[in-house]
Amino acid sequence: MADYQFDKGVRHGLFPGGIQVLRTRGRVRQVWLGSDILCTIRASDGLIVPNRKGAELIHAALKYPRLRVVVTDAAAPFVARGRTVFAKHVAKADPEIRPAEEVLIVDGRDRLLASGKALLNGEEMLAFKVGKAVKVRRGFGGG
Repeated sequence: MADYQFDKGVRHGLFPGGIQVLRTRGRVRQVWLGSDILCTIRASDGLIVPNRKGAELIHAALKYPRLRVVVTDAAAPFVARGRTVFAKHVAKADPEIRPAEEVLIVDGRDRLLASGKALLNGEEMLAFKVGKAVKVRRGFGGG
């Protein structure tokens, strides 16, 4: 599922050896690595929703600019605290991003600020000057 959802080969980066799987009613619900939760599996469609550690592993596994939304320096501190990414603050975006896809939000130096769900495709994020581009699920502080 990780290769399908994110990109070919991501499963090796996202799920290293030593992971633990939490199941309920026979279905995988969470994946842990030590004391860190990597991701949850959404029950409605089986897609992966990365937590902080999972987003960091995906970020390391994917080559720039895959699944990245680059925000302006002015917006970076707010996004890192979990605020919504508005289209006017998108500096660059992977043109292959599709709406509802899990994306990585980074600053101009490719430092991971947050993860979230795309509300627009990559081209629209750059073309639009009003409206929400990414619903941030988790801000990772810093920025």
